[in-house]
Amino acid sequence: MTTFDKREQGFEAKFVHDEELMFKATARSNRLLGLWAASQLGLSAEEAANYATALVTDNLERQTIDDVVSKVSDDLAAKGVAREQVAQKLLEYLRQVMQQLEADK
Repeated sequence: MTTFDKREQGFEAKFVHDEELMFKATARSNRLLGLWAASQLGLSAEEAANYATALVTDNLERQTIDDVVSKVSDDLAAKGVAREQVAQKLLEYLRQVMQQLEADK
């Protein structure tokens, strides 16, 4: 195996690791956002858990951050919560989760 092959394998391993880390961070932050939104909507504990789980699992492969923010914003529009507030909350949770994941290394 050449140095180039070893370097390529290293880059591939890092890419896989980074993608896995981002997937975990996105799933956890979406769950936290779902629980926060559920509390804003006044849902019961069971309904809140279902809402948060659905936010994580619905369209898992194709869901973007914008899709998540749009869905939660639409759900909270009647409560007077602005899209910017939802986006800010998601970023806050994403930062929090990334710090936790980095600390767990």
